[in-house]
Amino acid sequence: MSALLEADALHLRFGAVRALDDVAVSIWPGEVVAIVGESGSGKSTLLRVLSGQVAPDAGGVRYAGAEVHALGEAQRRRLMCTDWGYVHQNARDGLRMGVSAGGNIGERLMAAGTRHYGAIRDAAAEWMVKVELDPARMDDRPGMFSGGMQQRLQIARCLVTQPKLVFMDEPTGGLDVSVQARLLDLLRRLVGELGLAAFFLTHDIAAARLLAHRILVMRHGRVVEEGLADRVLDDPRHPYTQLLVSSVLAA
Repeated sequence: MSALLEADALHLRFGAVRALDDVAVSIWPGEVVAIVGESGSGKSTLLRVLSGQVAPDAGGVRYAGAEVHALGEAQRRRLMCTDWGYVHQNARDGLRMGVSAGGNIGERLMAAGTRHYGAIRDAAAEWMVKVELDPARMDDRPGMFSGGMQQRLQIARCLVTQPKLVFMDEPTGGLDVSVQARLLDLLRRLVGELGLAAFFLTHDIAAARLLAHRILVMRHGRVVEEGLADRVLDDPRHPYTQLLVSSVLAA
């Protein structure tokens, strides 16, 4: 078995700022990799580069043997509708607010090639149940749902095509603690059931421990520590990782 996605020697500058500085990363089928670090560490930039949204100044990203940034726009869009999914921190960035809940889920199926209306509606109802939403509200628009419910709807929209790889950009950010806990439990269950590979970007060490098999710690655009989640969190070796972990323990 080979890596599902791998990148090496990634460099990216924004003016004088080194957003990515010689970053290498890989992910294997069924693996959850958490990317942790403070704001400005480069983790959001790395996620955008890995998902093909931003091209690096140097280095490459390969998925299933293809160079991601060499693909045409239509090919990347197709990839994002089928093999990949992307969960935004703000659910409104990943939903069409003027379209019903069921329509949001169904749109992704249609983009992947499904055309039978009954099958699309059945799949939307099934996925609303999977993410703990009432399928009777299928015709409600996302604005009628709470923030946590909108995030679960975005997850259903993302996963309905059963992608192989999902990029998650702080999916619990901005939610109440109790809502975060419920959402993390949902994500852990769905990732396990579907055998997804996922890059999980977070500043929350507890969330990384709950979901991730492996952790990458970023600072100033570099990966300063990498390893199995339990090892990194229980025996951090880089001073910055030690600081992150100790700040959680002291909270």
